[in-house]
Amino acid sequence: MLNGIPKNVSPELIKVLMEMGHGDEIILSDGNYPATSSGNTLVRCIGLGVPELLDSILTLMPLDDYVESPVAMMESPTPEEPPIWATYREIIAKHAGDVKISHIEHDAFIERARKCYAIVATSEEATYANILLRKGVVK
Repeated sequence: MLNGIPKNVSPELIKVLMEMGHGDEIILSDGNYPATSSGNTLVRCIGLGVPELLDSILTLMPLDDYVESPVAMMESPTPEEPPIWATYREIIAKHAGDVKISHIEHDAFIERARKCYAIVATSEEATYANILLRKGVVK
């Protein structure tokens, strides 16, 4: 254990976050996401939800402020916004202020995820709860 590292951030996840460079992307996926078939580095955080990991990761990792939208969520096919998105916006605002969040159509999101540095597979039960984070520069 180390001081300042949230307890839900595993050694494997810390390693991945440390290896990532500016511009690298990571996906926090819900329990329905096809994380294993994506071919990326896979970190399993079974038993944890996306909001708690998002909060912990953003205490450690800055978002990229050199791009228009360093955060993307998988678009929902329904007109109603998934309730978890409001939670994500609150967590992101707490750590990074007013950040533009883009929405990516399902298949395009999965295709972009194949190019990400890593996917974090969680046990999140909310649907359309997948979120992409682009790492920024540590200042």
